[in-house]
Amino acid sequence: MAQATDPRRAAVIVAHGSPKNPQPQERALTALAERVATRVPSLTVRGATLAAEGALEAALDGLNAPLVYPFFMADGWFTRKQLPRRLAAAGQNGARCLAPFGADPALIDLLARTALDTARAAGLSPANTTLVLAAHGSGRHGSSDVTAWQAARALSACGHFRQVVTGFIEQPPFLADVTRRVGPALCLPFFSLRAGHVLEDIPDALAAAGFDGPVLPPIGTHGDVPGLIAATLTKTLQEVPQ
Repeated sequence: MAQATDPRRAAVIVAHGSPKNPQPQERALTALAERVATRVPSLTVRGATLAAEGALEAALDGLNAPLVYPFFMADGWFTRKQLPRRLAAAGQNGARCLAPFGADPALIDLLARTALDTARAAGLSPANTTLVLAAHGSGRHGSSDVTAWQAARALSACGHFRQVVTGFIEQPPFLADVTRRVGPALCLPFFSLRAGHVLEDIPDALAAAGFDGPVLPPIGTHGDVPGLIAATLTKTLQEVPQ
C-alpha cells in the first residue's frame, strides 16, 4: 500500500495569505484542504499560506516530493519564483508544482456557470448584460495580468454575455474606470480568497464608479472549487508513472 510520503499520494495547496493578518486565510486554506481530501481519500492533502510564518514548512513536514497546487489567480512572481524558492529551502526540490488555480482549464466553466446563475437570479438577461471580471494585476510584475486576460477572452468566446470587460486593482485599466456607465452588469472577483482587496478595494472602486449591479463572492470561495482541485489532483496522479 502506498504511504502518505509517496509523491503520488501527497499534495499541498498553497496560497499567498495576508502578512498583516495571516490566520484567517491560513484557516481558510486548512479548511479547503480538508474538503479536497474528502474527494480524494487516498491522498494526503494539506493547506498553507506563504504569509503565515512556518506554515508552509509545517505542511510539507514528512512529505516526500508532494504535488503542490498553487491557489493563486496569477502565474507570476509568487508561483514562478517565490514558491519554488520556499520549496527548495524546505528541502522539497522534487515537489511538482501544478498550474495555478487561475490557469486551471476547468475554471472557465465554473466562472461562466456562476456568472450566468447570478445574472438570471437577478433578473438580468445575459445577452444584454456586461460581465465585469475584477482582478488584482500588478504595477511591478508584468505577468500578473495574463491569466485574468485569458479568462476574460475565454468567457467572451462563450458568447453568453453582451461583453466581458476586465478591471484591475493595481494596474490599468482600473476597475473604477471600466465600470463607469457600463449599463446592466455584474461583477465577478477573479480572486481566490475573501481578503483585503475583495473586502475593501473592490467595493471602493465600484462605489466610486456608481456601479449598482450584483457583486459575486470571489470565485475561489465557490462551493465547487474543492471538487475542481480534487479533479485536477486526481488527473495528475493518474499521469504520474507508477
